[in-house]
Amino acid sequence: MKAIMYREYGGPEVLTIEEKETPVPKDDEVLIRTHATTVNYGDLLARNFKALTPAEFNMPGILWPVVKLSFGVSRPKNGILGSEFSGVVEAAGNAVTKFKPGDEVFGYLGQSMGAYGEYFCMKESAAVALKPSNLSHEEAAVLPYGAVMALHLLRSMDIKKGDRVLIVGASGSMGSAGVQIAKHYGAHVTGVCGPSGMDFVSALGADHVINYREEDFTEGSERYDLIFDVLGRSEFSRNRRVLKEHGRQLNASFKSKQLFQMLWSSIAGKQKIVCKLAPGGQEDLLAVRELIEAGAIRPVMDRVFEMSEAAAAHRHLEEGKKSGHVAIRMIATAEA
Repeated sequence: MKAIMYREYGGPEVLTIEEKETPVPKDDEVLIRTHATTVNYGDLLARNFKALTPAEFNMPGILWPVVKLSFGVSRPKNGILGSEFSGVVEAAGNAVTKFKPGDEVFGYLGQSMGAYGEYFCMKESAAVALKPSNLSHEEAAVLPYGAVMALHLLRSMDIKKGDRVLIVGASGSMGSAGVQIAKHYGAHVTGVCGPSGMDFVSALGADHVINYREEDFTEGSERYDLIFDVLGRSEFSRNRRVLKEHGRQLNASFKSKQLFQMLWSSIAGKQKIVCKLAPGGQEDLLAVRELIEAGAIRPVMDRVFEMSEAAAAHRHLEEGKKSGHVAIRMIATAEA
């Protein structure tokens, strides 16, 4: 099989296409032929992980050595990126009961990645489900990670109709899904993003969009029931000014400082900061599929790149040019 590989950390130019042996599924696994994958924030970080500093790491510092060893200190351990996918089950292990060859599926591979290969194996109990019938493979591939994470986290916040919700990082994978999910719950949604993402976030249904380069939302007059900070870049101490009396800040990424703030706010004061991680499991993916088929979550596509254009796809994101979801087609159109 062919795979988009990276043998060393660096810029988009480290991505090359190589021949690899096609994997064989274990008894509880399915072999999936990838029709489409995507480029998300995690792919960019993993590809150039050596350049990431502890200060830029969006998790508690104590986890930095563990993650560094997991990815590879000087060279990547896993040379195939791609955590989101849409494809077709090629073969199923003897113990598999949920899927059969020919099933169109989509899902999320997590940190193990591998969707930049033409084939990969995963457990049938992992984050894989039948593809939404109303989406193409390219459209389905760009949604699983962000939608699964955002749904799990926002459901835990018990958003009510009429709540004022602000999403920081609204043009990213999780943020863009969060905009649509919060709207599905009946919230009034404000998205915060860079200038290139403003039309994208508006198209997702946001009631108001703020360009963070030109406007500081903490200086505005609006008050929010919930601030959802995807990358944990905003300061709770500043955000409290625009939170309602019992408002909450939800961080999907956080450092030790935010964990201490969460502990302190849980025992003192009415405004709270909540730091949470989502498991990214099959149950949440099935709920996401239902929302997609109901029209509550949809992709807004920016561009589809071919497999041979993977480096260009990464460069497109890094240069801040994307104005929607970006997919990589892993199978020739004539074969699809």
